[in-house]
Amino acid sequence: MTLRPFHLAFPVHDLDAARAFWGGLMGCAEGRSSAQWVDFDFYGHQIVAHLVPGMSGADAAVNPVDGHGVPVPHFGIVLDMADWQALAERLKAAGVAFGIAPYIRFKGQPGEQATMFFRDPSGNAIEMKAFADLGQLFAQD
Repeated sequence: MTLRPFHLAFPVHDLDAARAFWGGLMGCAEGRSSAQWVDFDFYGHQIVAHLVPGMSGADAAVNPVDGHGVPVPHFGIVLDMADWQALAERLKAAGVAFGIAPYIRFKGQPGEQATMFFRDPSGNAIEMKAFADLGQLFAQD
């Protein structure tokens, strides 16, 4: 089966801040836009920041995972390990506050993965992952 691009729309309180974060820091090329929304190319997937004043993702619930409070909802992408490490360094250098700092889960086990959580300027939670072996993406114990 060919992997198809997904589409995700999410609220932001400031389109200029969204452009600076998603376009500038995250390196997502901008697509179409209006005064109310902006399309971004998120690793080949279409994400759309919609202007919704007063709405924030900062009030997300959390689910305990590995002793961390994982924000729900969240979204992200699975990168290769080198790209994940480069992104983690870029985010650290930019002073991004991590909800869950970059670390390796399940080290030496099926499904070993690198993960980090952070938020965009509107509070939307993002998880970026990488796998030592992408074939383990859906591994079970």
